[in-house]
Amino acid sequence: MSLRTFAPFLAAILLFAGPARAQLTIEIIGGGANQIPVAVLPFVGESALPQSVSEIVEQDLTRSGRFRTIFVGGVNPLPSEAAQVNFADWKSRLADALIIGQAQRLPDGRFEVRFRLLDVPKQVQLGGVAYTFPAAELRLTAHKVADYIYEKLTGERGVFTTRIAYVVKQGTRYELRVADADGQNASSMVISSEPIMSPAWSPDGTRMAYVSFQNKKPILFVQSLAASKQPAPVANYRGSNSAPAWSPDGKQLAAVLTRDGTSQIYLMNADGGNLRRLTTSATIDTEPFFTPDGQSIYFTSDRGGSPQIYRMAASGGDATRITFDGDYNVSPRVSPDGKTLAYISRISGRFQLMAMDLESKQILALTDGQRDESPSFAPNGRIILYASDNDNRGVLAAVSSDGRFKQRLGIQAADIREPAWGPFLGR
Repeated sequence: MSLRTFAPFLAAILLFAGPARAQLTIEIIGGGANQIPVAVLPFVGESALPQSVSEIVEQDLTRSGRFRTIFVGGVNPLPSEAAQVNFADWKSRLADALIIGQAQRLPDGRFEVRFRLLDVPKQVQLGGVAYTFPAAELRLTAHKVADYIYEKLTGERGVFTTRIAYVVKQGTRYELRVADADGQNASSMVISSEPIMSPAWSPDGTRMAYVSFQNKKPILFVQSLAASKQPAPVANYRGSNSAPAWSPDGKQLAAVLTRDGTSQIYLMNADGGNLRRLTTSATIDTEPFFTPDGQSIYFTSDRGGSPQIYRMAASGGDATRITFDGDYNVSPRVSPDGKTLAYISRISGRFQLMAMDLESKQILALTDGQRDESPSFAPNGRIILYASDNDNRGVLAAVSSDGRFKQRLGIQAADIREPAWGPFLGR
């Protein structure tokens, strides 16, 4: 839940499918450490493609913060096979890995891209794949290439083929948008004349839970990303219905309802059925988030006198306080491996993104913004997307989980909030 949208709003919502008017632009504002030096050569024949696949791959690797791309000018002719590579040249350029490839247009109108990943010091091929695709899937294919390279060189899955969701405000218009992880191919899932908040991806990436303000109060919806018809609400009880969070199996939703007076956490089936109350405090309990194993829920509560983060069993019961440093800690998000807790802490009047090692309880400040909020882990846990301010305008930002690499994502003349990073797509 956004710090700006804790209080109720009034809204009328309209579903809409179509391209968004502007894409997110990404600006790298801080460098990382221990980056792998990589050279991505232009693919032979890729001028026949609508866009350069090698450029998209290079941009993806750079944005991850794990790689340092090397200038590749002056190579003629361009190699497409390992036997054509001058490894001594690339070793002198201090490259550890080299990506080469070729592309062509097929007689049926589709395109084919083949690439090879080479280990420069060892002068061996680490792998390579060929893809055939229509023009509409060029960027997706390039992201698949980047994911393959990322995993081969780091041992972890890349997130370039994943998607993100966020809320955009332009004038009096609000939109819930879905875009590729690099901010491209954005489309509007929901358009409203009033605020939208709390988008949450289902674990399989096929549905989105969110809050609209229909009938002059917050109502919780679940929308299929493949459907164009208006969804039915899954929680439309008296008072507020907010802060949805999916269970890891996608069968249940935790949410915050005020149907019995104060804000309390409830559990329900994904269709809204089988509602049961999990917390029974006399104070505000909000912002639930499941652990990856589905056994526990982290949440924010002021039951101790100030907003702090607690943990309880997913079936409810006694809660254990987790945060103790400072008098304001909110918005808990657990990393996909269950080892790190990201949250927002107020420090000297600034709202900053923090990371806690859940085993050692060591805390690391990841940002130093004035008003950072709404953290969301990438599905590989390496990057955290969050909302921030830039010249009194909402922007999205991203920081590596160790705090060393930072980016800013924005749309000109728009206020952007409520980011949510989607899950891995199927292999």
